[in-house]
Amino acid sequence: MSASRLILVLLLPIIGGCASHAPAPVEDHGAAAAATAKPAAQAATGAADVRVGYYTVKKGDTLYSIALDNGQDYKDVAAWNNLDNPNLIKIGQQLRVTPSESGAPVAVAKPVTSSAPVEIKPAAAPTSANTETLKSEPKGGKVAYSDEALAKARQAETAEKPVEAKPEPRPVEPPKPTEKAVVAGDDVEWMWPANGKLIALFSEGGGKGIDIAGKAGDPVLAASGGVVSYAGAGLRGYGNLVVLRHNATYLSVYAHNSKILVKEKQTVAKGQKIAEIGSTDIDSPRLHFEIRHQGKPADPQKFLPVR
Repeated sequence: MSASRLILVLLLPIIGGCASHAPAPVEDHGAAAAATAKPAAQAATGAADVRVGYYTVKKGDTLYSIALDNGQDYKDVAAWNNLDNPNLIKIGQQLRVTPSESGAPVAVAKPVTSSAPVEIKPAAAPTSANTETLKSEPKGGKVAYSDEALAKARQAETAEKPVEAKPEPRPVEPPKPTEKAVVAGDDVEWMWPANGKLIALFSEGGGKGIDIAGKAGDPVLAASGGVVSYAGAGLRGYGNLVVLRHNATYLSVYAHNSKILVKEKQTVAKGQKIAEIGSTDIDSPRLHFEIRHQGKPADPQKFLPVR
């Protein structure tokens, strides 16, 4: 055997062994990276998901302060979030601070199902009135049939039926005029709520309103007509507080009162005495007065008449 044949014989087993191995799998690193990136993107999106019209409760918040800062009545906020106790809110809790589009919970209609068999009843027999209408001869059959006899019989039946007396319609009373609780649109006529000297001014990012000096017991007047949205001492730093809603845009705030003379949901007129000046949650008698535009503090001196 020649040397070349001997080498060929020795190489055949090695070549066969290499051919029996399956090819190595090919990894698609692009797909793996995409699969890894997808949950990460979803997590980032979920973390940044903020629902419009909701507020996340922070430390120090109360339902009263949240409602005031969003230009809402705290009772409405409590109702929108099914809160039985307005004092029980938790840090991190998301609260709806704007009404739904319809203004009421959405009712979901459910299909009516029944396992009972459907009862099929035979059609009711025609009434006597219908039967007489379908007769082909006059009533009683004593007159020979003719079109004239049939017409006379029908006229007689109509004459025998009593005529129902319809009740006379009652005169419609015009609706009684009601006092407007809130002013339409943004047209609000303002007046000064107290006669004292200004001792603190509004500032952006600082004082949310103005402070008017006074003596304990001096009258606090409604700066414009409206409805009492809040009356109480549930807002820290404001003492005995009255909040009036004038329309869908404006609220006015009266703080540190010694006595509150109105109740929630009460309609008040411009210039009406609603409280008395005091020093609750403050070191000296004064009235702290704010005007809120869509829940945000605005400079009251831009709205009040010059004096």
